[in-house]
Order: sequence, then C-alpha cells, then structure tokens
Amino acid sequence: MNTLLSSLATGLGQGAVYALIAVSFVIIYRATGVLNFAQPALLILGTFVTSVAATQMGLPFAVSALLAMIVVGLLSVGIERVAIRPMIGRPPFSAALVTVGLFIALLVVAFRLFDSKPRTVGDPWQLASVCLGGETTESFGVTGCSGGVQIYENAIARFVISLVVIGLLGWWLTRSKIGLAMRATSLDQETALAQGVSAGRMFSISWAIGGSLAALAGALLGANGSVVQATDALFALVALPAIIIGGLDSLKGAVLGGLIVGIAMALTKTYQPQFAPWLGTNFDNVVPYLLMIIVLLVRPYGIYGTREVQRV
Repeated sequence: MNTLLSSLATGLGQGAVYALIAVSFVIIYRATGVLNFAQPALLILGTFVTSVAATQMGLPFAVSALLAMIVVGLLSVGIERVAIRPMIGRPPFSAALVTVGLFIALLVVAFRLFDSKPRTVGDPWQLASVCLGGETTESFGVTGCSGGVQIYENAIARFVISLVVIGLLGWWLTRSKIGLAMRATSLDQETALAQGVSAGRMFSISWAIGGSLAALAGALLGANGSVVQATDALFALVALPAIIIGGLDSLKGAVLGGLIVGIAMALTKTYQPQFAPWLGTNFDNVVPYLLMIIVLLVRPYGIYGTREVQRV
C-alpha cells in the first residue's frame, strides 16, 4: 500500500507537468484552430534559459523560471506573427505542417545552444522528501522512509505549481476582458471581429501564453537535479495523448488527461517489471498511447471534448 501511495504521488507530480504542457497546446488550438507541434521545442528552450539563468547567472530558480517564461513567450509571439499569421484562411492542415517545420528548426537551434552537453537547472528542493506515517531513515547519505509513505518534495512542488498556474489562468480567462475576448474569438472569429475584438491580437496573446506555459513545464522538467538534453524535447509529445484523452479543445480535459497519463505511467513503472516483465523495459512510455486508443474507441472526442455533428 505504501508503494502504491508513493507511486500515486510521483504520478500526480509528473502528471501535473503533462497537464501544463497539454494546456499550452489547447490554448493555442482553441484560439487559432492550429495544433502547434513546435511546443516541444519551446519547452526545451525554456529549460535552456532556466539553466543558464540558474547555473551561470546564479539567479534563484523562481526568477530563472519566470525569465524563461518571458523569453519563450516573446519568441512565441514572434513565431506567430512571422510564420503563422500569413497562414490565416488556409486549411488548418497547412498551418500544422508549418509548426512541424518550426519544431525541426527550433530543435536544431536547441542542439546548438546545448552544444551536445547535458544541462541542469539545479535542484530547488534538494531531492528532499517527507515520510508520512513512518520513520525517516538515512543510509550512506540517502534519505529513506521506514514503515511509511515517502513523497519527494519536487513531486509536491510540481503538482502545486502547475495546478496553481493553471487555476490562475482559468480564472483570468473567465474574469478579465482579454480573457473573455480570447474565448469569444475561439468560439466565433467573425462575431468577435464584429464586436471590435482584434483577432490578430488574441492570436498573439494565445501564443504568448502557450509558449510561457511550455517554458514553465521545461523548467519543472529539470527541477529534480537530473540533467536535461535537447532530445528531451520529445518529453512534451506525451502531452498529445493527454490532450486527446481529455478533449482537444477542453482546458479541463487537458488537466484531467495529463493527470491520468502521469499516474498511469508511474504505476506502470512501479508494477510492470514485477507482474509483467515480458512487456520489456520502458513499457511505461507506451501506456499513454494505449490509453489514448482505448478512449478514442469509447469517446472519439475525448472525455470533455466538444462533439461535432456533421449533416450529410
């Protein structure tokens, strides 16, 4: 039972980061109708900026992460203005292909910046853990938990930070004038334009928010003392099953899908080697896609996705 609870806590922490990435996808998709495949590259660039600010400039992690969000957010606005805005009126598939090209180009830039060397953003929580219902032990400098549930503080921090940021974003979208204008634009661009809303401005804001959330996810990705490489940009692709599970156009679905994927991966990593070793190593990376297929068979539009009705 203790192992189960510890795995659930780890899964919630990781799932919250997946939820953050999924929300960054959904924000852009709802505003522009484009599934931005460049998000993984924006995530790894956020990790790079955080690493430089934290390890080379000596800034606190919180300041480094905020700086990364600003830099990547501004970069996202530039990308939208130069590469995506000219695609307005074209089929969504064409714009999606442009974002695939952007992903490749930005990933090349990331490889250049990383200079083929792993980076770290430091360990803001010092790999500390809390022992619930048991006794804290220490052996050879490693902290353990005897008779209780060991939960690492970085998992708690990831969960709290991600959900607080998503909660504040949801509140802002429903209460602020800009948030309401973004929602109106996502529902019907022509009606929003008739009411004096600048659709182009809403597109830029949505890309800025999407890029900033991806950068924050990148900062949290490396905030456990581990090293990060440019190839870790593929980490963000796990958010795609999370989006489809929750619903491609639903913020609530993105959060739920991210948490489901995180928990499923953590439980698989814990129990699969014991009960199904024949599935091989790293089978937890396959689980999100299996879940996605199962959900699509039952609910083709996802758990909270908008059902489209087409008349024939």
